[in-house]
Amino acid sequence: MSLRKYLDNIKPQFEPEGKLHALRSLFDGFETFLYVPNTTAKSGTNIHDAIDSKRIMSMVVIALMPALLFGMYNVGYQNYLAAGTLAEASFCEIFGFGFLAVLPKILVSYIVGLGIEFAWAQWKGEEIQEGYLVSGIIIPMIVPVGCPLWMLALACAFAVIFAKEIFGGTGMNIFNVAIAARMFLFFSYPSVMTGDTVWVAQESILGLGNTLPDGFTAATPLGLVAQGAGAFETSSMCDAICGFIPGSIGETSVIAIAIGGAFLLLTGIASWRVMLSVFCGGALMAFVFNQTGSSSLGVSQHLVLGGFAFGAVFMATDPVTSCRTLPGQWVYGFIIGALAIIVRVMNPGYPEGMMLAIFFGNMVAPLIDWCVVEQNISRRAKRVKKTTD
Repeated sequence: MSLRKYLDNIKPQFEPEGKLHALRSLFDGFETFLYVPNTTAKSGTNIHDAIDSKRIMSMVVIALMPALLFGMYNVGYQNYLAAGTLAEASFCEIFGFGFLAVLPKILVSYIVGLGIEFAWAQWKGEEIQEGYLVSGIIIPMIVPVGCPLWMLALACAFAVIFAKEIFGGTGMNIFNVAIAARMFLFFSYPSVMTGDTVWVAQESILGLGNTLPDGFTAATPLGLVAQGAGAFETSSMCDAICGFIPGSIGETSVIAIAIGGAFLLLTGIASWRVMLSVFCGGALMAFVFNQTGSSSLGVSQHLVLGGFAFGAVFMATDPVTSCRTLPGQWVYGFIIGALAIIVRVMNPGYPEGMMLAIFFGNMVAPLIDWCVVEQNISRRAKRVKKTTD
């Protein structure tokens, strides 16, 4: 018996009069994840795309894989490098350690986030939303490897409830869910999100990796700049582009991020206008600050360090929380890119500004769209008036 026939046979048990009707939302979520629904609208005019939201989310998850896999390798790389045993370690040992260090964070993120979404759907009698498929993997990628699992669980719960469900679920939230989780961690537990002790895994796992001495520290390049040290005294520009530097799990490799970004652009999932305008806004502000002597980093260094590239490719382009109008997307992206660099340079205590920039961009996105629509209405009204005069 095929899986499709098996699902059709057990489906009546999950209907309102079935024995398992209390789990109807869970069954619907599982069924529609595996197969495109064959139901059609009964009334009204509808335009259907060739792909539904679950498939879009799956595409984004695929695009995140290069950055995630490299992030796992870099977690192991940084541990072995810090212990001085990198030359003796094999690729499998390095990647295996990183995999074991990152996997629990992914599991906690999905278990907590999806668990809340399932419970919320059952309580409301609604379909399970699919938006957390992406948020659930982004959240572990934008936190340091030293972030405790219980803090990550709290952040996921806060983000799903207060940044998504209270607004109505997927497609209704005005703030990016992953950004909300990171902001919760940053403002509630700043010691696990910044500093010199959170970027390198310090305990061996199942015989892999090394247990580092107490008090071991390793700053990110942006952290070194904030402390007044040279950003590239310990890490070259090549290392920054490839990703062999301390940082959040999935944010270090520009090459891996670029591969995912290219996939999103080729499949039409992400807006190239938003992506390009973020880099343009960041490049302009980086150039201004560098020329005025306010920042020792050049334009290219600002764009490849920290979470700038990751935020521009995977978070600023979120179709739910970004602008919908085409002119608005240019303004929205430019504001995010420029503001990220402004926060970095003007606030020495907070060397990474992408989180606050995207949060502010989400906040003003509806206003930008409203201004664009009103301008279009006014322009068309003037054209109509000219033709009637």
